[in-house]
Amino acid sequence: MHRKHLRALDLNLLPVLQALLRHRNVTRAAAAVGLSQPAASRALGRLRALFEDPLLVRAPGGLALTARAQAIERQINPALAAVRGIFRAESFVPADIEHTVRIAATDAVAVLVGPALSARLRREAPRVRVQFQNYGNDAERRLQAGELDFAFALASTPLPPGTRSALVAQDRLALVMRRGHRASRGRITLEQYAGLTHAAISISGDGRSEIDAELATHGLEREIGFTAPQFTAALAVVAGTDLVTTVSRSFAARLAPALGLVLREPPLATPALAYVLVWARIRDHDPVVNWLRSVIGTICRTQIGASGRRIMCPRS
Repeated sequence: MHRKHLRALDLNLLPVLQALLRHRNVTRAAAAVGLSQPAASRALGRLRALFEDPLLVRAPGGLALTARAQAIERQINPALAAVRGIFRAESFVPADIEHTVRIAATDAVAVLVGPALSARLRREAPRVRVQFQNYGNDAERRLQAGELDFAFALASTPLPPGTRSALVAQDRLALVMRRGHRASRGRITLEQYAGLTHAAISISGDGRSEIDAELATHGLEREIGFTAPQFTAALAVVAGTDLVTTVSRSFAARLAPALGLVLREPPLATPALAYVLVWARIRDHDPVVNWLRSVIGTICRTQIGASGRRIMCPRS
């Protein structure tokens, strides 16, 4: 067959060709593929021109296959199956996935989500490995390049172009201190809160905080006695000193018994935390990413903040 024929090839002719070679009768072939007899005859004429061969010739007892048609008959079934396979969506079986899911998140999210995520994947997709990573300034590039599958962020964080997100859980802030701390009893005012010495968490290292911005609107400023990029480090320092910290209530409650910590309601105007899961828009139709997104969303709703269990709202 000349290359010019490939450009003009109508894939709809292949099922007709298969039926003609199988039945060796135009009327029966037409019925097999749902065509009228004249339409099947026209298709046979196009096939003869395409292959430059009569394909079916009259012989005693009916139509017979030419030598070329006999050769095509041996190839048509696997060829047509392969063509159909191109357009058929592959079945998705989690147990068959081999993948390392890379997630940019804080250590607090890793503590809350990591154990349950790993346990479920071990059951349903044992060849999927979990890797939590730091954010870094290149998180957007890593998402677009496929070096990251997901990133966790707060719903208040502006998202870069080319990403999508889903709200996966809601939590609240908690003021955390060691058991027996002088501020562990009674209601704490905003002025008293500012007067405490705090352990702060700075993910990006720029020292900016919505808490400090709120205090500033009231003409207040808190003293920062310790800063680290890890929430776990802040809780460890608070457990052994008179410093306090303000972090996720779900995270603090997870470690409070072991560290001897007390959780209080902070006197802040907006103590709510909403977590979103972020991924690259170009991977919207990746079945592995979509399945993992569903799994992570389910786990977040059960592991982070009871009020987040009803939430899974896509957001561009």
